[in-house]
Amino acid sequence: MKIKLIAFDSMGVRSMATVVETSDVKIFIDPGASLAPRRYGLPPHPLELEELSYRLDLIRRELEDSDIVVISHYHYDHYLYHSEDTDYYRGKILLVKNPERNINRSQRIRAYVFFKKNNVVEKARQIEYADGRTFKYGDTVITFSEPVPHGDDGTPLGYVLMTLIVGDGERFVHTSDVQGPISNRALEILLQWKPSEIVLCGPPTYFAGYKVPVEVVEKGLENMKKLVQEVKMRRLVVDHHFLRDIDYRSKMKDLLEIATAQSTIVETAAEYMGFNVRQLEAYRRDLWGGGNGKG
Repeated sequence: MKIKLIAFDSMGVRSMATVVETSDVKIFIDPGASLAPRRYGLPPHPLELEELSYRLDLIRRELEDSDIVVISHYHYDHYLYHSEDTDYYRGKILLVKNPERNINRSQRIRAYVFFKKNNVVEKARQIEYADGRTFKYGDTVITFSEPVPHGDDGTPLGYVLMTLIVGDGERFVHTSDVQGPISNRALEILLQWKPSEIVLCGPPTYFAGYKVPVEVVEKGLENMKKLVQEVKMRRLVVDHHFLRDIDYRSKMKDLLEIATAQSTIVETAAEYMGFNVRQLEAYRRDLWGGGNGKG
């Protein structure tokens, strides 16, 4: 099994775009990327716009020969949604979050536009609502979680699907936006799956005490530690919401101690791919020449 991490927050854009190649199929999970419209009251810096253009081009190129596309939910950083991009889904098998159940209003509308208005229903080879289901392609098995919260239980942000891919002797998991996970149900599923490698959305520590209660963020950090303690995984990639915090490394200290004891590698998506971490959004204030980025 070959894992390629295409676009992530540690690479300068909001994304969890991940390609998984097995001996049977090429799977693209969440092929999208975007930028925060405002951070510290500032718009995206030109460097962010440049990086977004580059990452979207990479996503399009990887989509061209992908067999299967997974869309975990309908936030714009998780799929290509512009009408001019929908031809990239032509002839593909789409395994997607059910757009009619366990979904909030804004995502339901986005899904309707995507599938019906932009005619993806006609362009795709096959569309399957993947919630809680398992699919097999050759010896590769793809299992989806039930819809789990986009963060804490009861969040207005809706639900996401986690993805387990079993093939070539590996058990790979992409969590989508579980944010830690904060939800105990999401944690339970991950513990049951016993992955060998996880690409995880960490908690939104940059919002702690501001948009997210401190205790909720702390729960995400604690559940992340539980995950490493209880699953004998080889590698944990922590990224997405967590990498919007300039001080994310200091908030990983306990996690890294546990991981070392368990012989688990913990790193960001950029580090996994051999790049330097590039937190453009987190440093937007510095990019615009406005201070130390705190806030």
